[in-house]
Amino acid sequence: MILIGLSLFALRRILVLTATILALSAITCFGQPILFPVKSTPYDRQMERIEPILNCSIISSEHQIPLAMVDHWIRDLRAIPYRFSVQWKTPLEVGREAVADCKGKAVALYQQLQANGAQNLRLVIGKRTPTSRVTHTWVEWTNLSTTYVLDPTINQSACSLAEIPTNSYIGYYAYTSTRKYCVANPGGFLAAL
Repeated sequence: MILIGLSLFALRRILVLTATILALSAITCFGQPILFPVKSTPYDRQMERIEPILNCSIISSEHQIPLAMVDHWIRDLRAIPYRFSVQWKTPLEVGREAVADCKGKAVALYQQLQANGAQNLRLVIGKRTPTSRVTHTWVEWTNLSTTYVLDPTINQSACSLAEIPTNSYIGYYAYTSTRKYCVANPGGFLAAL
């Protein structure tokens, strides 16, 4: 009788552990990255040049920005030839020069969206894929309960998070106006660690 009680207890623990693991893995499939506010990031000194753009007052707008318009801005920026720059370029510099990298293109798109009344914008620094050797920068925009990845360096148009493979666009840090965040990805770990 005691042996049966112990085996039922062990079986129950195994079932609870299995159900917990399955539930947590299912939650992460539907989850968006979690943003943890931080006072500083390793990129703060580099980003001093673009802080005025991020900190710009948001223009309130009653109309929704059409996704076709956002796609047009992405294609225009994507048409600029890529060349890495150590220094973050301002949107004025991106428009004036013949080349730009992912940082400059993302900041220019961020400013364009902000100037047209977009809210819930995040400038994200992370990795394009887990095997990427260098970091990448893109914009995330939540509009009408859908979050879009806006990458004017690689993509031709906005992609909803549902369209993005789970092993792509792994955020490390995010910036929204005056706030800075460390990003925890749906896998449940801080990507920056």
